[in-house]
Amino acid sequence: MFGYVRPARQELKVREWEEYNAAYCGLCHTLGRRYGFFPRLFLNYDFAFLAMLLAPPEKRPTTEGRRCVACPHKKKCVVVQNTGLEVAADESVILTYHQLLDKAEDSGGWKGLGAKLLAALLKPSYRKAASWRPEFDRAVVENLIRLHKLEKEDCPTLDEPADTFAVLLRAAAPPTGEAARDRAMEQLLYHVGRWIYLLDAWDDWKADRAAGNYNPLPLRFPDGPEHHEAEVKATLDRSIDLAVSAYHLLELGCWSPIVGNILYMGLPAVEEAVFRGTWKKKNKNTAGEVSYERSL
Repeated sequence: MFGYVRPARQELKVREWEEYNAAYCGLCHTLGRRYGFFPRLFLNYDFAFLAMLLAPPEKRPTTEGRRCVACPHKKKCVVVQNTGLEVAADESVILTYHQLLDKAEDSGGWKGLGAKLLAALLKPSYRKAASWRPEFDRAVVENLIRLHKLEKEDCPTLDEPADTFAVLLRAAAPPTGEAARDRAMEQLLYHVGRWIYLLDAWDDWKADRAAGNYNPLPLRFPDGPEHHEAEVKATLDRSIDLAVSAYHLLELGCWSPIVGNILYMGLPAVEEAVFRGTWKKKNKNTAGEVSYERSL
């Protein structure tokens, strides 16, 4: 994933911030328990968000104190293993593996050698994850093939590639048999996925244009995406609005206020940082948080 899905820390209660960190650490420990140390290096805030969405809707998360490599001298509060953490861990391995293969192919030559080596090291974990989550692995492969086709065709629209990535992320929620819940969860993930793709396109369009890599924004706006900032923001904000609408149809228990914080404040704050050009310089290095400023 991309690391854009983060909370606005100062708008969370102390207990909620501690629960968010416990979920993040719980995902790390789940990755270690299921796959060993190496996949934990690819731990991502986006999948901590997914783990909270898919976790059982408890009144309070079940936690315990554990030590880890990052904090060997002091026990940290960690959410104990649950189905949400397991699904998020498995799917993070699957998506990371395919992203590394994509990076190796896109970079080529010596530049792609590092990604190819990392993919080879991750492959045993990927095979195990794919055997546990074959539906998600199949969805990732199918949609990445579609995305590659659009890239080779220099697809000039924003909707087609964004929709492809959104459909991929929508598949991250395994069906539960509860039609209303499954539909709302799929819609939430779809619109968050669409937002991620388009925001990443804006974040990288200058570098992609300089390197000759595919990016839909310069193709859609030949006179320069910088002249169409309002249009791009409008479609991004529309995706957030639709994700929020789906969120209100879900019962998420103790995770509801944190997920709401991410959707209402975290995503807009990250979006604003990307458009200001400060995201890569500052916010990408903060520990799972972004600064949110209220509009006056």
